[in-house]
Amino acid sequence: MSGAHHTRGGAAVAALNRMDDWEANLVLNLRLWCEGPTGKSQARKDYSSVFPEPEADRAWRTFEDLLNKIVLTAARPLVRHEVGCNCVGSDECVFVHLVRTASDGHLNDAALIATLLSGPAHAEHIAIMAGEVGSAIRRIHKPIPPAVAPNVVRLH
Repeated sequence: MSGAHHTRGGAAVAALNRMDDWEANLVLNLRLWCEGPTGKSQARKDYSSVFPEPEADRAWRTFEDLLNKIVLTAARPLVRHEVGCNCVGSDECVFVHLVRTASDGHLNDAALIATLLSGPAHAEHIAIMAGEVGSAIRRIHKPIPPAVAPNVVRLH
């Protein structure tokens, strides 16, 4: 394989510090997952810090299943940047767009986006998993609304 084949999905198209927090975290978790057991353990902490353990396990397994499915069915290797890099590569951006679109409820569009990372035979399954992953990661980063006393009106 040529060097161009290995860098095709790595062109910098965005920056982590210009993404929504949940999207940047999704990219970081993708990168950590690709690093191996230590990185996976670090990324898994996001889930266990917010969800009760059974729910954290389920959400983490879905994240891992999604990435395994993409990696195992991709036409070429998934290209990513280093964990500490602020750049977001095109494959990483497609992954974020897939998860965002699916978790917004647009599964047909998400399935089309999935074909950029995997074969069409797996696109629907990937879109469904991406929707679940997006819902979980958004809940991790959902701001907690301030406590408001019931039946109280605030004018200023």
